[in-house]
Formats: sequence, C-alpha cells, structure tokens
Amino acid sequence: MNKNNHSTELMTNSAAQANTIINAKANIATDTAEKTSTKCSDDDIKFMQRAFELAELAEQQNEIPVGAVVVYQGEIIGEGYNQSIMLNDPSAHAEMIAIREAGEHLNNYRLLDCTLYVTLEPCPMCAGLLVHSRIKKLVYGCDDLKTGAAGSVINLIADERFNHQIEMTKVEAQFAKKCSQLLSDFFKRRRKEKKQLKKSFKKTK
Repeated sequence: MNKNNHSTELMTNSAAQANTIINAKANIATDTAEKTSTKCSDDDIKFMQRAFELAELAEQQNEIPVGAVVVYQGEIIGEGYNQSIMLNDPSAHAEMIAIREAGEHLNNYRLLDCTLYVTLEPCPMCAGLLVHSRIKKLVYGCDDLKTGAAGSVINLIADERFNHQIEMTKVEAQFAKKCSQLLSDFFKRRRKEKKQLKKSFKKTK
C-alpha cells in the first residue's frame, strides 16, 4: 500500500469514528429530552419548597446549601441536607441522607414509585445512588454545570446501558433561579470570609 492510500484510509477511519461519536451523543441527547419535562405540578412545587427549606438549614450550618426530600404516595418519607463537614463524611450529601431515611421508612433498599426532590442537580455519586435505589422520578432545582450527572456534564440517570432509567423534571425557571441564588450567595460569602481571614493572618505576622 502506498503512502497516499494509507493516508486516505486513516482519514476515512477517523471520519467514521467521529461520526459514530457524534451519533452516539445525539442519541443520548434525544433520550434525555424524551425523559425530561419542565412542567411542575402544585405538589412538585410544594415538595421542592420543603427541599429548599432544608437547603437553608444546611447554609445555617455553613454547609453547601442543598436540600432533598423523598416522596412516596404523596407523603415525605425521607429528608436530608448536606452534612459532609459536620459528619466528616464526603458521602453525606442531601440526596444520600434523604434516601437512607426513606429506605428505613419503607424497610426496603428499593425505593420503587418514589420521587426525589433536590435543589441542585445530583453529582455522579448521588445519581448512581438514584439508579441503584430504583427511584422512579427526579425533580431538581438548578443545574450543576461542573459536576451535574443528570445531563449537565454527564447523564447517568438516563443511560440505556444501565438496567434502570429515571424520569426527570426540572423546576420552572423562577424556582431554579431561587435555588441557584442561594448557592451563589453562600459561595460569595465563603470567599469573602476566606479573604478576610487571610488579611487578618497577614496583620498578625
């Protein structure tokens, strides 16, 4: 085979691989869109409001303000908010705590027909937990553009390679903005406090 033919074959293979990747991404995006809804019921707003109240509790404890509730047959059976710092436990996210409480309530490690409401898009750890627990539906507040695992960065909850996929609803823009603002204000305050602490430390030297 001459060099020109070899180069042409490499270019053809590369193009085919690129098309495969593009088509795969397109299929994932389509699957995600089919499983995603932005229509919230009155109950969705009610339960999201409770999750927001729990997020505020986290903020009062100087934890990242994220709150979550698990609902079964119209009743809250599990609640949680971020407690990683207080418990020295990197797994103590709002979703993790709420799901553990719900499992105890149902006396079952499978949370069939349950819905998780959380103020921030779940991270990969929590998204994996949702799949393992067989949660039926996820409703969340604002996107997490850095670690979101329900579509923003990766989508673990709708991956057809797993044996369970989860319905998803994003809250309406106004409530999503409220959740996002709580997080923004928290990190803004934390940055300001760290800056002041550094200044104080320099003065004492």
